[in-house]
Amino acid sequence: MSEKIIHEIDGIQEADNQLPRWWLYTLFGAILFAGGYWLFYEEYGGPTPLASWRAEKLEKARVEAARLNAEGPMTAERLEAMAKNEAIVAAGKMVFTSTCASCHAANGGGQVGPNLTDEYWVHGGAPEKVLASVRGGWADKGMPAWGPQLGEQKVRDVTAYVLSLRGLKVAGGKPPQGNLE
Repeated sequence: MSEKIIHEIDGIQEADNQLPRWWLYTLFGAILFAGGYWLFYEEYGGPTPLASWRAEKLEKARVEAARLNAEGPMTAERLEAMAKNEAIVAAGKMVFTSTCASCHAANGGGQVGPNLTDEYWVHGGAPEKVLASVRGGWADKGMPAWGPQLGEQKVRDVTAYVLSLRGLKVAGGKPPQGNLE
């Protein structure tokens, strides 16, 4: 027996064996790879898989948004599809924040204007009625006609955003006004 015995317990002998070279190369290679991976993605801001997925998802939403905006006449089904598109909803949120939030609150819960996050609607909650309300306004209720000021594309975007708020019931929203839809 040429191996050097380090110690023996209960008849079991432990020898001083060296690890195989391939095992050591694999271990040190994995450590180097992990260090490089960490430096690239965490320290130098490399594109993480999650960020890549989000960018790809947003690009698909933009392509879908372009398709939805290019199709023929505006229908309830198209407006509902637009309300589920991230790119359109994001554009609508920007318009809503700059033009509508002063009356309807930033979260849509209502201030001077009605709550847009519950099931009650003053002038109808169907997609085409919401579009008509945004486009034509309600002068007798104090809501201006946004169609001429914003243009058709922004009116559609903000309508899609308002439709995406339905049913959220934000905390601190105004009490229900109008009819249950």
